[in-house]
Amino acid sequence: MNVRRITNGAAFGHGRAGPWVSAALAVSLGLSGPGCGPKDDEIHAFVHDWEASVSAADYRVQPPDTLEISSAQAPELDGEIQTIRQDGKVTLRLVGEVKVAGLTPVEISRKLESLLSQYYVEPHVSVRVSTAGSKRFYVFGEVAQEGAFPYTGRDTLLNALAASRPTFIAAKEMIKVIRPSHEPDKRHVMVIDAYSMMEHGKLEQNVLLQEGDIVYVPPTVIGWMGLRLRELLFPLIPVGQAYTTPANMMAAYDVYHDDDD
Repeated sequence: MNVRRITNGAAFGHGRAGPWVSAALAVSLGLSGPGCGPKDDEIHAFVHDWEASVSAADYRVQPPDTLEISSAQAPELDGEIQTIRQDGKVTLRLVGEVKVAGLTPVEISRKLESLLSQYYVEPHVSVRVSTAGSKRFYVFGEVAQEGAFPYTGRDTLLNALAASRPTFIAAKEMIKVIRPSHEPDKRHVMVIDAYSMMEHGKLEQNVLLQEGDIVYVPPTVIGWMGLRLRELLFPLIPVGQAYTTPANMMAAYDVYHDDDD
């Protein structure tokens, strides 16, 4: 991570810095953390996109995920699309109710094959998650769309940023990926220079997200200053509107009557 892109004092003039700049620099340094990039143990806590196995095979379904079932030998199930009910079950022709919550698609396939073996010789069943509705990752900060996003098992940091769309004041060099946990030794925070990924194709830190991960996009120093200024001026906005709104209405009234004349 190139922190100097944000903290270079030359960007704010020479000599003395005002209190706003000093505070902003302190916040910038606090957000970026020590050093110029993630440490090895931090990186090892996350998985890169190219290092991961096909994680969809490890995805454990829960309500209200939607499953798509294919089976050339069993037309009763072939093409079935089922949303998992709150009790964790789906109802299928020929085999009836089947509890699938907590299983991977591969485990569901094997379970259905076992049930179908009463009717078919060596049936083959394929199950995939067509809609992942039970798991989420989260994006907050300086993005156009904050909040929860569906977790598919193949979501990378770049996927998350593309979906949430960082704003013009986003500090892309200091993106935080937070892996929360109730246990402190399993809680990890990684600061990533996403600018290098997006501008130069450096994908070494394009980590694979896990369910529940939080991506935080901080503002740039100038952006932080602007947000604080807007926060300070917010109580004065209604006062200003009280004076400007009647004046605008009178101006519109005059224009309207001038047009009539």
